[in-house]
Amino acid sequence: MSDSDLIAQLKSGSGDSQWHDLAPHAGRDALIVVHPSLELLIVGEAIATDNAALVGKWMNGGLIRKPTLEELDEWSRDAVRKFPTLIVQPFVLISGSITLD
Repeated sequence: MSDSDLIAQLKSGSGDSQWHDLAPHAGRDALIVVHPSLELLIVGEAIATDNAALVGKWMNGGLIRKPTLEELDEWSRDAVRKFPTLIVQPFVLISGSITLD
């Protein structure tokens, strides 16, 4: 698959989602929170192409991670909040606020 085909495919799996749509993915531990300083599409491309070095760098820097229990609880009580979302099977990436140490 060419880079442009991959980008087009990823874009087709992007949009905004409410928590009730994301909760099942969190339940199967497939939800990934992406720091707002990173573009979801760039992160999705790195995951889809198995760019382990770049993904590892982001993980080690806390720029991509699993949601915390506190976040999951907060989001479950907010029926109107929308999350920028990108599907990269088997994961669902969301852009969210992350506090870096």
